[in-house]
Amino acid sequence: QVQLVESGGGLVQAGGSLRLSCAASGRTFSNYAMAWFRQAPGKEREFVAAINWSGGVTVYAVSVRGRFTISRDNAKNTVYLQMNSLKPEDTAVYYCAADETRTVLRRTVSGYDYWGQGTQVTVSS
Repeated sequence: QVQLVESGGGLVQAGGSLRLSCAASGRTFSNYAMAWFRQAPGKEREFVAAINWSGGVTVYAVSVRGRFTISRDNAKNTVYLQMNSLKPEDTAVYYCAADETRTVLRRTVSGYDYWGQGTQVTVSS
C-alpha cells in the first residue's frame, strides 16, 4: 500500500503558474504509474496527466496539453505537476493517484488504486 499527500495548491491569477507536489510513502514508489486528476464543484473527477514508472512516458488531457507538465523524482518519492498559463476553468481540487500497473497509463478514476486527499487550486480571472 502507498500513502499520497499533495501540496502546492493555492490562489493564482489567470496566466500564472503553480507547481503541485505529491509525496508518496509506503511501498516502493517506482512500482507505480502516477497520475493527476481534478474535480471542480458539481463535476465529475477528470483525468489531467499520467506518467509511467520511470518518467519516460507521459500522457495528458487535451485541455491541459502544452500548459501542464507531469514529472517524477523516484529518489524523492515525489510526482509533480507544473501548471503554466492557468485559466479560471482550471479551478478544481487536484488529486494524485497511484496505479500498481506501472507501465500502462490509464485515464479513468477506476484505473487507480490509491489516492491522496487533494489540494485546492483556484484561478481568478
